[in-house]
Amino acid sequence: MTEAASKGELAASEFDYDLPESAIGQIPAEPRDAARLLVDNGDAFSDHTVADLPGLLQPGDLVVVNDTRVLSARFHLFKATGGAVEVLLLEPTGEHRRWRALVRPGKRLRVGTVLEHRTVADEPGTPAIEIVDQLDDGRRVVDLLVDDLLDSVGEVPLPPYITAPLADPERYQTVYADEPGSVAAPTAGLHLTDDVFSGFAARGIDVARVELRVGLGTFRPISTDSVLDHDMHHERYRIEPEVWEQICAAKRVVAIGTTTVRTLESAAASGQLEGDTNLFIHRGFEWQVVDALLTNFHVPRSSLLVMIDALIGPRWREIYEHALAADYRFLSFGDAMLLERTR
Repeated sequence: MTEAASKGELAASEFDYDLPESAIGQIPAEPRDAARLLVDNGDAFSDHTVADLPGLLQPGDLVVVNDTRVLSARFHLFKATGGAVEVLLLEPTGEHRRWRALVRPGKRLRVGTVLEHRTVADEPGTPAIEIVDQLDDGRRVVDLLVDDLLDSVGEVPLPPYITAPLADPERYQTVYADEPGSVAAPTAGLHLTDDVFSGFAARGIDVARVELRVGLGTFRPISTDSVLDHDMHHERYRIEPEVWEQICAAKRVVAIGTTTVRTLESAAASGQLEGDTNLFIHRGFEWQVVDALLTNFHVPRSSLLVMIDALIGPRWREIYEHALAADYRFLSFGDAMLLERTR
């Protein structure tokens, strides 16, 4: 028995499961809405595709999406001595062209180091980024030395477990992506298409947009014995007042993805329609907004899986076992499930 379990706390080991590498989706479904959709009916499962989603929802439902756009925030640069360096921008500091970032390898990159963009690795390049401060957890504060660096040099950052090349970077953006601000996609939304939205309209299902800027902490595994000791990441969210009125008046709210869930429940808990949230949704959470959720299958021992447990209870394990046995694809480029809140 773990120390957390002996204290009667919520043990992180409860959220372990065996995820074979072969089950991790490497290439997005084509077309998008051909992704498989596992529907939990409470006592049985049914297998569909995302194209079927409008018919699986109810007239009068309100579908809510996170319309953030993924930044071209990854850079492959070089030190003046020729060493290769990868920089991943995480969030702006609020100062002009200054960002918090992850830098790899970071041990020998001191404050004042200027990194170059090179079209040819062994030739001099153009100064692109300067390291101006060192933070904890291997992070740095960096200055962008070129105004349009993200657009001209940056790449869309894919999760590290996706090893297959992505032919079209737009496949890691939702079709409704709007304001750039995230370093990872709200992946459940990757499955939705114009045809799905047309299906919503035909069924009398409205759609509302919110924004949460997805950070890398979303995918960080829980490393503590107790879930309650996990240090939850912060993310920025925003909901327009008229959208919030629409959400509050809805008969049933269907969230597309866990980032949408965090946005909605953060606004309800804080009373603020815009701000910074580190809301951690775990067992015992008092739900105020979300009634149903479309989401992908998540990494073991992650805060996202803990959220699913808070939504439907321990039945998540049966759902995951069924999905693995039926060859559903997992994680960002995987398939999806539609869950009704039972907690």
